Amino acid sequence: MLHMKFIWVGKLKKPHWRTAAEHYSKRLEQWFKFREIIVKDGTGQNNADKILREGQAILDKITPQDLVICMDEHGQTRTSSRLSEQLQTWLEYPGRTPCFVIGGPYGLSHQILERADICLSLSPMTFPHELARVILLEQLYRAGTILKGVPYHHE
Repeated sequence: MLHMKFIWVGKLKKPHWRTAAEHYSKRLEQWFKFREIIVKDGTGQNNADKILREGQAILDKITPQDLVICMDEHGQTRTSSRLSEQLQTWLEYPGRTPCFVIGGPYGLSHQILERADICLSLSPMTFPHELARVILLEQLYRAGTILKGVPYHHE
C-alpha cells in the first residue's frame, strides 16, 4: 500500500471540522496508508512568535525521507486531474514519502517554506486552516478515485 504523511498545526476543535476530516480520512484509507502528526498551536506575544514556534515544531517532525509539500496561498495551483498525476509521481519517488504540511491560522514560517520541496495552493482565496485540512483530504481522496478509475470525479 502507498504511504503518505500529514503534519497539521492544532487539533480540530469544532465538531463539524472533525466530522468532515474523519469522513475523508476514512475514504482515503482504502487506498493509502498515512500518518497524521499534530503539532501544538504556537504560543507567543505576537503572531510572528507563534509562526516561528509552530515552524520549529514542524521542522522537528520532518525527516530526510519526507517529500515536503506545503500548502501555502502563494503556492502553485493544480486541477484535480493534475494533482492526481502529481500524487502518483510523488508516491513513486524511491525512498521518499509525500508529507503534506498545513500551518496554523497565521500560515507557515519562512523556514518551513524554504524546506519545502513543493508549495501548493488550494485556491487563490483564503480559507481557515481547519477547512484547508478538509479540502486537502477531499482532494487527495478525489485524486485516489481518479487514479483508481472510481466514479467520483466529474470532468
